[in-house]
Amino acid sequence: MADATTTLDLADRTREADHPHSPVVRFGADKPLRLDAGVDFAPLQIAYQTYGTLNAERSNAVLICHALTGDQHVVNTHPVTGKPGWWETMVGPGLPIDTERYFIICPNVVGGCMGSSGPASTNPATRLPWGLDFPVITVRDMVRAQAMLLDYLGIDSLFAAAGGSMGGMQVLQWAASYPQRVFAALPIAAATRHSAQNIAFHEVGRQAVMADPDWRGGRYFAHGTNPRRGLAVARMGAHITYLSDAALHRKFGRRFQNRDNPTFSFDADFQVESYLRHQGITFVERFDANSYLYLTRAMDYFDLAGDYDGVVANGFRDTPTRFCVISFTSDWLFPTAESRAIVHALNAAGARVSFAEITTDKGHDAFLLDEPELFAIVRGFLDGAARSRGLRA
Repeated sequence: MADATTTLDLADRTREADHPHSPVVRFGADKPLRLDAGVDFAPLQIAYQTYGTLNAERSNAVLICHALTGDQHVVNTHPVTGKPGWWETMVGPGLPIDTERYFIICPNVVGGCMGSSGPASTNPATRLPWGLDFPVITVRDMVRAQAMLLDYLGIDSLFAAAGGSMGGMQVLQWAASYPQRVFAALPIAAATRHSAQNIAFHEVGRQAVMADPDWRGGRYFAHGTNPRRGLAVARMGAHITYLSDAALHRKFGRRFQNRDNPTFSFDADFQVESYLRHQGITFVERFDANSYLYLTRAMDYFDLAGDYDGVVANGFRDTPTRFCVISFTSDWLFPTAESRAIVHALNAAGARVSFAEITTDKGHDAFLLDEPELFAIVRGFLDGAARSRGLRA
């Protein structure tokens, strides 16, 4: 039997999945979301946050697409963890994505666990969490749902779409699926498809979750359990890929944690071990294990070339969207070569595109951190795009 704390945590997470601390839009059976898996999914719920003010022309909307373990809480206090929003370095008054100039929208992706329909949501047919009965989703499905949200909000055209990692994948999908609706696109630390290495890392994480006895075939809510250990290990492994060897050495080296000598045991002797364990423990407090399976699988399936006869450029032929593609020198999860491939495809398609490779040792997560060159590039790109669109300062 689960202890009281675990049961309470699961109940809290279920409430957030169905009744989040965010605005929600609900679409009934008359407006199903057509999924790539061939399912017409309904009813559909999308949770989102907005910041700033939509102008009279409805021309200053910026869509923020979150990464794998992110959510809609970009610059507000997170309702579960109490921590600041995940992109407070980039979004806010006077910042590169300026909430005094732009109207920011960030939806929780379909398949997530912070209020949009996902495996932790309640299946109306059974009144239990969907679990693995939830249909498998793709990045394109996420974007279709976001388009439905924008339609509901009365926003026909985005000034810009921006995001890093899985968020960058969504930005690319937006530009391919809805080119007339995206004036400017900012895919950061992303790629047009997942590499075999990235799929392999994700599979290790999924197997860690599914090997946890408390996973119970994905029905842990019904059993009052929670696969904390498996999800924590998955997070630890993934988090290593978000950093670089140089960043890990700079932060931790081989320093011991609160001791001068080894314990000759399997305790967390090293600071880096303690750090990874902390990352795992804090992650399971805010994220659903099944959502982790679904969202990693969505990233694995993403392949723009596969959708356009094996040629990425075909997806952007004659696009009116202007792009700024950004990569980081120490990102080995989505290395610069992947970003250059995006740029080459956009050039082949005749698109307006600029490219920047930022020198940093912070790894993949650099897009979330204090990186002045990144801020300057984003601000410059958006300022130039705003002038071209006639947005008032």
